[in-house]
Amino acid sequence: MTSAASILDPQANSALYIAAVLTLYVDLPDTPLRASVPDQRQARVWFDKGIPLELVETALLLASLRRKARPSDVPPLPRIRSLAYFQPVLEELREHPAPSGYLQHLRLKLRGIVDSPDPAKVQKSTFCDDR
Repeated sequence: MTSAASILDPQANSALYIAAVLTLYVDLPDTPLRASVPDQRQARVWFDKGIPLELVETALLLASLRRKARPSDVPPLPRIRSLAYFQPVLEELREHPAPSGYLQHLRLKLRGIVDSPDPAKVQKSTFCDDR
């Protein structure tokens, strides 16, 4: 008999793991609104390889932050179209693990970037108070 704890553990339940990865992915800036079938397959590959969900989240956040940290005077990158985009960063983190607490740092940093829009991209009001 399977314990309730293992049913609710994404590392032990492929459906929960895949759903968690895909939710993290589509919630990032510059990603599709919905995950594709190849994205689902990629998440399944990561589950089958035993890649911890925390490592996947770290890779997704780190890659997104790297994109957002590009200089403003360079052309913007195209939108991310596939979960496979994050594979190189995932491999980088497997070879050189992030320090403890780094995931929380990345979460806060991305939240700060997403929550504070670029002033140049914010539409200014057409109403003027000095009339």
